[in-house]
Amino acid sequence: MKNSVLFVCLGNICRSSLAEGVLRDLVGKAGLAGSIEIESAGTGNWHVGDAPDSRAINIARLNGIDISRQRARQFGANDLDRFDLVLAMDRDNLKSIAGLADGRHTVPRLFLDYAGMAGQQDVPDPYFGGEEGFHDVYELIAIGCEQVLKRMRNDP
Repeated sequence: MKNSVLFVCLGNICRSSLAEGVLRDLVGKAGLAGSIEIESAGTGNWHVGDAPDSRAINIARLNGIDISRQRARQFGANDLDRFDLVLAMDRDNLKSIAGLADGRHTVPRLFLDYAGMAGQQDVPDPYFGGEEGFHDVYELIAIGCEQVLKRMRNDP
């Protein structure tokens, strides 16, 4: 079983923080809390130390998940040695980190590809939109995280 996963988006205040919260919740409900390390990071440094976007906190809370204590951090090349799975939320962020993978433990992948969600590669960035975008992104992430957990449990 894979023992650690890192979700990566641009600023680590919307998509990746939601994915961290959703997967952490699913892992807890599966009785696996403490056996899988789950974190998130951003490729940019604009929000380092900040809490997730208030709209992300709200949509998570509406679904019974508290992400308010998370703090944004920037992705580092050492994350590719530290985590079994590094899942980028879109192709742009994957491109930003893929060049760092040479000789590292983990090659980053697209979140939705790893989740087996055919037909869509990128989780859209809801930052510049309204509440509706966060709702749509949450639904996509929730479905994807269920599949990621199934796959993590089955992958050696």
